Amino acid sequence: MRYGHAVGLVLLAGIVWSLMGLVQRQIETPSTWAILFWRSAGAVPVLMAWIAWRARGNPWPVIRGIGGAGLSGGLALVVAFAGSVYAIQSTTVANAVFLYSGSPIIAALLGWLILREQVRPTTWAAILVAVCGMYIMVREGLSLGAMDGNIGALFGAAGFGAFTVALRRGRLGDSSPIVLVAALLSMAASFAVLRWQGLAVILPLPDIAWGLTMGALCLATGMILFTLGSRLLPAAEATLLSFTEILLAPVWVFLFLGETASPATFIGGGVLLAAVAVNAVLGTRSQNSRGTCESALTCE
Repeated sequence: MRYGHAVGLVLLAGIVWSLMGLVQRQIETPSTWAILFWRSAGAVPVLMAWIAWRARGNPWPVIRGIGGAGLSGGLALVVAFAGSVYAIQSTTVANAVFLYSGSPIIAALLGWLILREQVRPTTWAAILVAVCGMYIMVREGLSLGAMDGNIGALFGAAGFGAFTVALRRGRLGDSSPIVLVAALLSMAASFAVLRWQGLAVILPLPDIAWGLTMGALCLATGMILFTLGSRLLPAAEATLLSFTEILLAPVWVFLFLGETASPATFIGGGVLLAAVAVNAVLGTRSQNSRGTCESALTCE
């Protein structure tokens, strides 16, 4: 695969992911868990087929090989998935995706706390800047009565950050089996919660179709495209290219649904994105100069 093809695949992954909010807006059910169930159900067959193709037949040895670290990463993704679905339901798409983009910063903090990874001074600075950006958005959400959506987005970011740390802890290079396990766990958790709440799993057919589309296209296909493209790209470059998701997600809902966000959302989101982007670039430069980095976020 050529470099240009890799760039195109990662950009396409970001575009596909950016459609998540627009697709979810088409679903009329108010239940976060019902949406999560059908989104996960759509992702499972696509991920299973992808893993089977890569394994040249039987996917089960690959899935079983994720170990305890992979299972903990899958559980973290359940939190991330539920938080992101709830956030889009409860606040603007722009607010949700901007807050969700803080997951690399949270991963750096969790890596420092759990794995005892050394955090570069520039990363500490990026964390402080990112917190300022989050504060701007969260404060506005509190004043507008949309705090629930902000909390959901932060839970989503924390879940994805924990997933990233689990990958590093288990030294797991391929995340697709873990995402598959997370989708299966999400279906089980959603079914249990819906039954406990006395709510139906079966939704109107249009809602089911949109949920399956969101899982198969936006979640699973986007992840496969990113996996294929990011192999030939530096971590910082892949991160920056995938920002197309964050930049385009508010555009789609504005163009097709007329949904807008406040200036504070874009100011805070811009501050947060800048912190993540600069830290990723500086992390790659540090890796090139020292050759001992585990990721774009930490150095040993």
